[in-house]
Amino acid sequence: MKNKEKHLYNLDELSDYKVASGDADVRNWEVRDIDNRVIGKVDNLLVNKNAKRVVYLDVEVDETIIEANHDPYGHSENTEIREFVNKDGENHIIVPVGMVNIDTENENVLVNGIDHRTFAETKRYRKGDEINREYEVLVLDSYNRENLSSEQKACDDDSFYDRDEFDRKRYSNRK
Repeated sequence: MKNKEKHLYNLDELSDYKVASGDADVRNWEVRDIDNRVIGKVDNLLVNKNAKRVVYLDVEVDETIIEANHDPYGHSENTEIREFVNKDGENHIIVPVGMVNIDTENENVLVNGIDHRTFAETKRYRKGDEINREYEVLVLDSYNRENLSSEQKACDDDSFYDRDEFDRKRYSNRK
């Protein structure tokens, strides 16, 4: 019954889904932040079957981010920012497809508007763990700290993926 509530699937576990023709298969490509620093590599693409499309990149985070001297208990200068404690083995993060550009020439994924520190401070998960809406909201909140309304945060149906962060037109090939 757990699968009945599952709303995100790895592309490789769905035999009837594939990367759309004309779109690059970015799995195993490096992911770079707004300052062109390596964040990690794309491990998989996450599909919402009801929306019938890829909505996230599953990124295996680079060890330099995991080992960064970030104190999750430290006080942030911005009181709106929540900080998280990531446990051992939690080395994956999701990035909405609408927040990236694809550099096919260099086989890189470039994340728009998110820097290395934000990635270091965002809650990660363990590969294979089911991703729930609460985790999605936490991550989006950390990427868009002031841009999410409480109505958008509370949305628990698939209209959650109708937002700009999931707009496939923004998931573009860049040469």
